[in-house]
Amino acid sequence: MVGRLQTGIDVLDRKLDGGLPPGCVVAYTADPASQSELLLYELTAARGTLYLSTERSDDVVRHAIDSSMTQAGSPTVRHLTDTDSLDEATRLISALPDGANLIIDTMDVLERTDRSEYMTFLNELKTHMLETKSIAILHCLKGNAEPENRSTTLHLADAVFDLRTSVGGTELENHLTIPKFRGGGAPTESIKLELSEAVEIDTSRDIA
Repeated sequence: MVGRLQTGIDVLDRKLDGGLPPGCVVAYTADPASQSELLLYELTAARGTLYLSTERSDDVVRHAIDSSMTQAGSPTVRHLTDTDSLDEATRLISALPDGANLIIDTMDVLERTDRSEYMTFLNELKTHMLETKSIAILHCLKGNAEPENRSTTLHLADAVFDLRTSVGGTELENHLTIPKFRGGGAPTESIKLELSEAVEIDTSRDIA
């Protein structure tokens, strides 16, 4: 579809009619024990990316990207401290250039802040994505102790990408589903990913 921004992952872009609409905010949910961050690294290759890390230091993230063997770009990596993390994130996001990617890995720290302040942050984030025609990917870890504001993240997001990891026979299987997509009809079929040293797409069942 004309005007969409490609993710850089061909089969995903086909499922999304060319990519994501400019201004789109995606909540990307995954289990902590999965290698979900490899998909984030792959997304940095499509365009200039600001990568905000709330848990790992910027040096650790850069090393992980460089050693992952994915088709990654060269994102600008910044570590958010626990003190005033929302204000720090807002300041860094305000300098995001037009047509860029924003990745926040992970959202858990921000989602544990005051609800009212967090909602203000998300709304300002969405406004800035629309103004710059950029894309935001919010990495949300699943688990028994999900942050209180997780439902707010999922509700305000334009799209939800859900990565599920299971054991199929003797191999781990990773399936990406898109249960929510305000930019058009959500794909009805899951996309099987191979997350190892690099992100590979299993297209054996992809006939689109």
